[in-house]
Amino acid sequence: MTDMSNPGWLWLAKGGGAIAGSAISLAYILPHGRREAAVRFAVGVVCGLVFGGTVGLKIAAELGIEELISPTEITMMGAAAASLCAWWALGFVMRAFEGNRVSRWIDDRRKRKGADDA
Repeated sequence: MTDMSNPGWLWLAKGGGAIAGSAISLAYILPHGRREAAVRFAVGVVCGLVFGGTVGLKIAAELGIEELISPTEITMMGAAAASLCAWWALGFVMRAFEGNRVSRWIDDRRKRKGADDA
């Protein structure tokens, strides 16, 4: 396994961090059922894989440790953090669109557009 390429190690770190972050997320706030657990796990893994590198770079830069740790460690740290925070970020977005100004504004625009079409 030592003859794996550098991108291979980064993908392995990203996947491991994403899975670890999702598992911690599920353990931190228990889901209400199997379906919610599966959806939360999948969302966490996908977000960890997609945003892991960027989040890791940002965290390392904010902490001033980018020269002290390897790119693999940065990627794993970022994937775990992105995965852990994914469900809460989606919850925040969903609350923003449920029953407040944003949804009312969208509804008003739809009503106006319907009135304009008639």
